[in-house]
Amino acid sequence: MSASIAERVAQVRERIEAAARRSGRSAGEITLVAVTKGVSAEGIKAARAAGLSFFGENRVQEAAAKIPAGSPGEWHMIGHLQTNKVAEAVRMFQMVQSVDSVRLAGKIDEECARADRTMPVLFEVNVAGEAQKYGFKPEEIYAALDAAERLGRLRLVGLMGMAPNSAEAGPRREAFKKLRNIFNVLKSIKKENVEMRYLSMGMSDDFEPAIEEGSNMVRIGRAIFR
Repeated sequence: MSASIAERVAQVRERIEAAARRSGRSAGEITLVAVTKGVSAEGIKAARAAGLSFFGENRVQEAAAKIPAGSPGEWHMIGHLQTNKVAEAVRMFQMVQSVDSVRLAGKIDEECARADRTMPVLFEVNVAGEAQKYGFKPEEIYAALDAAERLGRLRLVGLMGMAPNSAEAGPRREAFKKLRNIFNVLKSIKKENVEMRYLSMGMSDDFEPAIEEGSNMVRIGRAIFR
């Protein structure tokens, strides 16, 4: 018999705790975001019952069916966000982790002004350098930071990134180290609406080395729901 969602959540938490311990930190410092792409309402309900309160969706269309007004928990947009979907995203999500261009940041700021709200966001950095991945190039992130300071309805609270599509552990770990180093540099830069609090990296296949390299937010779907 396959493990239940509650059992998988417990297993993932144990692995997070062990990885945090190896990096000299407490598991309480790590935010677990359950990725609900393709997951039914029943699956989400079971995850909530297992104590999860942060959820991530890749597509606005799919999220619309899952996040009714007043839905419990905090919902994060973690997939590529098209500018024509920003107004819907601003209504549904409490954070956008996947801001991958200054143009998108400006559009979110615009829609937040219309909705009279402020949106916490993460800038996505393409540390893997892969053409099929979205995100700022590492060398673009400092100019993007300057642009973010001019957007009064955005709060830049961290960075998000993905490891390269490699079966080998070495390149993945190097990508995590690179993003952590960028994050640490940005933490020392003082700007009005910028506070580097979250380093979101690590998914089902690589969240343990991500935590060991400094991640404090992991996005996990398959290890919980499949």
